[in-house]
Amino acid sequence: MGEKRKYIVSDPSIMMGKPVITGTRITVELILEKLAAGETIDQIVESPPRLSRDAIHEALSFAAEALKADVIYPISDARG
Repeated sequence: MGEKRKYIVSDPSIMMGKPVITGTRITVELILEKLAAGETIDQIVESPPRLSRDAIHEALSFAAEALKADVIYPISDARG
């Protein structure tokens, strides 16, 4: 993840170092949760504090890049 990002920062003094949108306390994780819950990018952009579409797209790009790491994510069988 060596790419320079304009909208995503990670600072240990902000949200325990989780990646956030620059100038906010909105985490990449929260944006993903909102999208997974069915909110649209339009709804997120309209909600305060206002985020730009570019910031949301960069958050998605950041998350996709993070998942490309060679890490195994155990997922339990939904059947129990």
